Amino acid sequence: MERLIYEGNDLAAQANKLEVEAHDSYNVDKYKEAQEKYAQAAEKYHKAMGQIDSEEVKSMLRERVSEAIRRAEKIKSWLEQNEKKLKTKERHDKRSNGSSKKASAKKTSSAEPSATSEKEAAALDANGLQKSQDGEEQKDGATAADQPGERENKKVEDPEKEKYRKALASAIVQEKPNVKWDDVAGLEGAKSALKEAVILPIKFPELFTGKREPWRGILLYGPPGTGKSFLAKAVATEADSQFFSVSSADLISKWQGESEKLVRELFKMARENKPSIIFIDEIDSLASSRSDQESESARRVKTEFLIQMQGVGNDSGGVLVLGATNIPWGLDSAIRRRFEKRVYIPLPDERARGRMFEVHLGPTLHSLTSQDFIELGKKSDGYSGSDINNVVRDAIMQPVRTLQNAQFFTAEMVTDEKTGEQVEKWKPCSPGEPNAVQKTLHDVPSGRLVVPGITRFDFDKALMSVRPSVSDEDIALHIKFTEDFGQEGN
Repeated sequence: MERLIYEGNDLAAQANKLEVEAHDSYNVDKYKEAQEKYAQAAEKYHKAMGQIDSEEVKSMLRERVSEAIRRAEKIKSWLEQNEKKLKTKERHDKRSNGSSKKASAKKTSSAEPSATSEKEAAALDANGLQKSQDGEEQKDGATAADQPGERENKKVEDPEKEKYRKALASAIVQEKPNVKWDDVAGLEGAKSALKEAVILPIKFPELFTGKREPWRGILLYGPPGTGKSFLAKAVATEADSQFFSVSSADLISKWQGESEKLVRELFKMARENKPSIIFIDEIDSLASSRSDQESESARRVKTEFLIQMQGVGNDSGGVLVLGATNIPWGLDSAIRRRFEKRVYIPLPDERARGRMFEVHLGPTLHSLTSQDFIELGKKSDGYSGSDINNVVRDAIMQPVRTLQNAQFFTAEMVTDEKTGEQVEKWKPCSPGEPNAVQKTLHDVPSGRLVVPGITRFDFDKALMSVRPSVSDEDIALHIKFTEDFGQEGN
């Protein structure tokens, strides 16, 4: 249970303090005390709601009231069901203490052996509880596993904790992705903000002392396919820290009440592994604007996320929350404020587009020049990084289509790359070419085909068939959001 800060409201702060104390009491088996403090916390939270105007804070307090009442009632129910066992334990404790005092007195006054035989003493444990022959403690027929306290907590809570950790295990990137800053074309503003928030505090902690603190939450927003997730991979590569890459789908569970527990466990794992980065893709699915139509479960998830984000901000540091979304205007306003830095990832500019064509083409055999890539950058205005990747993939397939449609082939002797020997291979040609043989691709023996390289003409054809996926209306909405809440990432 983390202590939260409710500025300007003493009642809410007192309630939060009581809730923390109740949690601590529960952990040391003081169940009655925990139940009373949870009930007191709920009452103070409820009174605080009447003193606050903000609907956002009221909603958070309403969730705390429900949670405190739920815990108080759960503990009360358990106490009523186990009242007999607790009284039995109390009698055993008193009897054990009395026996110890008598034994001590006898030892002091006389050297005579104790009235309790060795066999009887062996049957009593340190708490004076009768043991069965197999050594298992018993109280009125109940086994040790039925008793309140640490053993019960381990049997009940640890499997639950393990369950959520297993659910999140697939979300953790165990090995850093191999994406360098140079692999990200353009976006200098976004890279600078991420270096400032992640890389510099790790490499030069002496820079961030006193009031100079790194950002705790950064939101990357922009049209689909502009490289938000790619940037996050670059951060994971460059930063020497634990990286938690999670999509909203990983945190949304089909069982009611599970999602907020996953959120809580995710942040707990991140704090245990500091320095760490939590990257949540499509965060709008998890933290959209509140409405009257949304379910109680969805509200609880948002509230838990707000609490955890606030906990990160008030922590000693070492945890960065990195969010990505295509629709930032759909985010809950409270969660938007938790992201202190909001960076717009726009469509790539002309220079970045030319570089993307070159990067996506990679080692594939081609005949394009540097000037060709510059011209392709000019011709692809309005294309996102994802669109350019699709153009390159389409261009790479053009030679395959040419081979499939070819009706004539000609043979030539080429050097085999593996053996170094001269072998006969076939390439497509026009019908009028000397030595042209009429055949189709499927008539060419396997391993005897000359694969054509990619040409500029292939890219021109691909640009005609693959159109941009981002509309002008989408861009206008992002620009408006940037003017109101964000900053440019270029």
